[in-house]
Amino acid sequence: MRIDPYSLELFLSVVEEGSIGRAASRAHIAPSALSRRIADLEAAVGVPLLTRSPSGVELTEAGRHAVTHARAVHQQLQTMAREVQSLAGQVAGVVRLYANASAIVGFLPERLKAFQARYPLVEIALSEHISDEVVRACIDDRADVGISSGGRAPGVLESWHFADDPLLVVMPVGHELAALETPAFADVLRFPLVALQAGGSLDLVLRERAVAASTPLRFSVTVNSFDAQCRMVEAGLGIGIMPTSAASAFAGSHGFVRRPLDEPWAKTRTLQLHALRKKPRPRAVQALIDLLTSNEG
Repeated sequence: MRIDPYSLELFLSVVEEGSIGRAASRAHIAPSALSRRIADLEAAVGVPLLTRSPSGVELTEAGRHAVTHARAVHQQLQTMAREVQSLAGQVAGVVRLYANASAIVGFLPERLKAFQARYPLVEIALSEHISDEVVRACIDDRADVGISSGGRAPGVLESWHFADDPLLVVMPVGHELAALETPAFADVLRFPLVALQAGGSLDLVLRERAVAASTPLRFSVTVNSFDAQCRMVEAGLGIGIMPTSAASAFAGSHGFVRRPLDEPWAKTRTLQLHALRKKPRPRAVQALIDLLTSNEG
């Protein structure tokens, strides 16, 4: 049985994307070439792994079992490559970085650019996730480094301060709340909100604070990105509460008014960097941690 690691990687991409076409675009190869790789993999194991249809692909029962093993093999190969490169004295390899949206839009681009200039042999595999998933991925060793909104992390992780990112109230020009220089949460609760990512860390914080204030939140619409949230605010569908990083990236035009949210929990919001406790770490992983915690870039 001859199974090559690249075919396993492509198989996992197809499963994650649910489509051979999207997986081919992600892998920068032709769909026909990817389809041939999957067919060769199925021939090697002797059973179909995917059911193909015009709407996409689905795993067969054998395919579901194959995914679990393929992920384990892929992870082991990545670990082997990083450890061998570290032993050879090279700062090289792939570092799996999971981060929440505010870290990605507000802080990471310049810092990753500085890291790339210093360590050109390291590839950063960056994935955006909500904060809870970032922490879980670090615990499960699916991520080498994670960045999430502040909060107590499990003891199996090491954590460092990454950035201060207090919350702002964002509203359209002329909104009644713009008359206040530092609105409190009670002031905000009087108006409909454009909500972000139901179940995300910010959504949970706002819901908890509203319960503590014995005042229900009123949502006009829920979106899944900061730029969409700002567009809805700009159109007058409601006001938004968002991190300073996101407001600077998407609400910096004359169409918005930004005010600091006058609450201790809003002013002290931070982003934390996490990594599973390991000694020694691969050189590339440690190099990324060192640069991100030094605030370079």
